Amino acid sequence: MKRLLIVEDKESLAQMLKETVEAEGFEAEIAATGSDATRRLAEGRRYVAVLTDLRLPGADGIQVLRQARESDPDCPVIVMTAFGTIENAVEAMKLGAYDFVQKPVDVDYLTLLLRRCREHRELRSENLLLKEEFQKRYRLPAIVGESAGLKDVSQAVQKVAMTDSTVLLEGESGTGKELFARAIHQLSPRANRPFVAINCAAIPDTLIENELFGHEKGSFTGATGRQVGKFELADTGTVFLDEIGELGHSVQSKLLRVIQERRFERIGGATAIDVDVRIICATNRNLADDVKSGRFREDLFFRINVFPITIPPLRARRDDIEPLTNFFVQRFSHELKKPGLRITDEARGVLRGYDWPGNIRELENCIERAAILCDRNTIEARDLHVSPERTGERIGDALDLSGTLSEAVERATKAVERLKIEAALSAHPSRAAAADALGISLRTLQTKLKENE
Repeated sequence: MKRLLIVEDKESLAQMLKETVEAEGFEAEIAATGSDATRRLAEGRRYVAVLTDLRLPGADGIQVLRQARESDPDCPVIVMTAFGTIENAVEAMKLGAYDFVQKPVDVDYLTLLLRRCREHRELRSENLLLKEEFQKRYRLPAIVGESAGLKDVSQAVQKVAMTDSTVLLEGESGTGKELFARAIHQLSPRANRPFVAINCAAIPDTLIENELFGHEKGSFTGATGRQVGKFELADTGTVFLDEIGELGHSVQSKLLRVIQERRFERIGGATAIDVDVRIICATNRNLADDVKSGRFREDLFFRINVFPITIPPLRARRDDIEPLTNFFVQRFSHELKKPGLRITDEARGVLRGYDWPGNIRELENCIERAAILCDRNTIEARDLHVSPERTGERIGDALDLSGTLSEAVERATKAVERLKIEAALSAHPSRAAAADALGISLRTLQTKLKENE
């Protein structure tokens, strides 16, 4: 995609900008009014970026920005502003503008921004989070997997990243919620600003308010000096509140005010401190249930549940066990200085048949331990210390009981059959041995395996 929309009512400036961007390989369209620009955007025309003045006839630049964000949330919008409208430009940034340039336009800076916009669009044309260049570019741990569930999560992350919306990451422990939170930050316009993570479950209730908001000198016994809190440290960046469901009621009410007003006071302070932060929360609890039981404030839940993303457990995306296994084997081969580390097919079968209640973190720990224990740089089933009998412990959670009784029974039978076969394959060195243990012929086993592919 090379097409760029220039929204500028002064013909000479619009033409100069058009010639400048076309020299960089873009195809430029000019809209002389805000109304014309919003119409084109509303019609679904897609652009690598939109370059718009703030003061325009018809719709103004803010309306152009809003329409661009509504029509294509991934489209970067660069705002041009005269000296006297800097405050408006800052407001535009808060509404999701990619950046702003001051008039008279610095052509070199503008072309640099446009190159970044083009790169931004090209990377988002694929599922960036699952690509190797994402890890290289942002130096984050790899997000590994091939399942549809993981791809859905990755696409949701990419869509919300360019906004300032509050995100709630839900999922069991060990599913990688902090990794996705860091990905949202790195893909956002705040990427070069602070990312401050707070584990709410690891800080006692008596200390959490001080950790979040800081204190003034003399505010309590032992407060020998001023301490800046995490929210203040994260100004212009991102605050990640991990395990937010563990916060007590007193802190929940103060956090609600910060989210609503973007201001707070240090403990013992009388001066309100304004902060500009993007908030990402994570929980392994069902906060909706906690609201019903009175454990979590309903108004705070509504404030943080603007854009919920549920990260599925590993047992719900078994297609990811194989690539994750390969990734961890390769990593520990390097870290433990065991070149050529490999894992047997029997061991892989055990991993596929296990439920992984600890999710990716448990799989990672399992393979690291096995890599240390194994002989001849070969991980075998006995090195894993996981029990195939765990398979099916949670089958009741996964049963689809819709439809008639016979339809539900048929689905349940197939599910149990699949899990029983996986357990047998995990526990025996060959398909023939597994078939004997199941009391079926090898041909029948092979047929059933094909049916379940």
